[in-house]
Amino acid sequence: MNYNKICVIGLGYIGLPTASTFAMHGVETLGVDITPAIIETLNRGDIHIHEPGLREAFTKALQSEKFRASLKPEEADAFIIAVPTPFKGTETGSFNDITYKLADMSAVIAAAESVVPYLRKGNVVILESTSPPRTTIDLVAPILEKSNLKAGIDFHLCYSPERVLPGQILRELIENSRVIGGVTPESAKAGADLYSIFVKGQIIQTDATTAEMVKLMENTYRDVNIAVANEFSRLADKFGVDVWEAIPIANLHPRVKILSPGPGVGGHCISVDPWFFVEAAPELTPLIYHSRQVNDAQPHFVVDVVKRSLGSLQGKKIAALGLAYKPDVDDLRESPAAEVVHILQKEGAQVLACEPFKPDAKLPGITIAPTLDDAIRDADAILLLVRHTEFIELTAETVAQKTKARTAIDTVNGWDVAQWQNAGFHLVKLGSGKPPQ
Repeated sequence: MNYNKICVIGLGYIGLPTASTFAMHGVETLGVDITPAIIETLNRGDIHIHEPGLREAFTKALQSEKFRASLKPEEADAFIIAVPTPFKGTETGSFNDITYKLADMSAVIAAAESVVPYLRKGNVVILESTSPPRTTIDLVAPILEKSNLKAGIDFHLCYSPERVLPGQILRELIENSRVIGGVTPESAKAGADLYSIFVKGQIIQTDATTAEMVKLMENTYRDVNIAVANEFSRLADKFGVDVWEAIPIANLHPRVKILSPGPGVGGHCISVDPWFFVEAAPELTPLIYHSRQVNDAQPHFVVDVVKRSLGSLQGKKIAALGLAYKPDVDDLRESPAAEVVHILQKEGAQVLACEPFKPDAKLPGITIAPTLDDAIRDADAILLLVRHTEFIELTAETVAQKTKARTAIDTVNGWDVAQWQNAGFHLVKLGSGKPPQ
């Protein structure tokens, strides 16, 4: 199929890079978002999110005169829905009375409804938002068919999940393999034709529900393996072992690849997607459910480590380094670091956070210092929560000159114990029950 104009609905961490990439490849692209401030920002040539290379890509898209932003869709050859699917609350199910988180599909519903007035025969509609199994068939198709057109007959309908890593989105959009799930084989082929405009990786065609499940399987696999690593960190702490020493040794086994523990699991994918399986089939997902419990509880384990280091937290001043859910990005969604800060505050601590990639972030109840120096100056302890390069490259001697704190807690294996001890710090590492040498 030929695509002269496409409409990308949702201009966040996936939608904007996708729209920019299509525009750079010569396709007239309309970016749609319901937030006026985002549209105003983009149309004046600026961007609202941090992603390496995105500003340059977006500038090229504007210079090509192939991109513009709007609050509502227009007629197009293809519509891509890339809106968020966060949580909307919890529910206690009838199976073993377990409580699980529920997917909020309101943005997907609204986006699909916005397409209906502009849908024409021969169009392609692709859902990219991570969704529970059968969303494309059972939720999106009936909405679009309010146009009096039939999915798979009058227009093509597909599910194609993003499979990119924040910090490398622009490269991976092009180079990674892409799965296209159609409601019919013809729909899958039409979707593959669209993404072949810029995708260099393999494009795999399948049905829509398989594509939905593939995306959830990928992130659930990661979540389960991180849960094992986090449990190992707790066991190492209990048994007087340094987990950061033990894991590399265990990984020398040719069939073992243990991941790194940390303060928890965040972001809009790994910490969210497994719940879609649990919500859909709680009776079939005990492993997935308990892995989610382990990872969601890891911030509490971090706070226990801090309490053991400082004693009572009442009135203690703690500098929390990092609020993003992973290193060197500005994405704070579902961040375990933010949860750690909230728990510390409930324990009576006074927490001043530092997030260099989003110093102007507005997180309820969290105070963010304008600079690292401001965060650590009056602290009683320094808590490393995210492996931002800026934090990892700190030297203990330099830090010692800028703070009265002499206790440091490292939850991500970012600092060398000997260096910090030599500078006069008592450095405690998550998952290390070994006494100082």
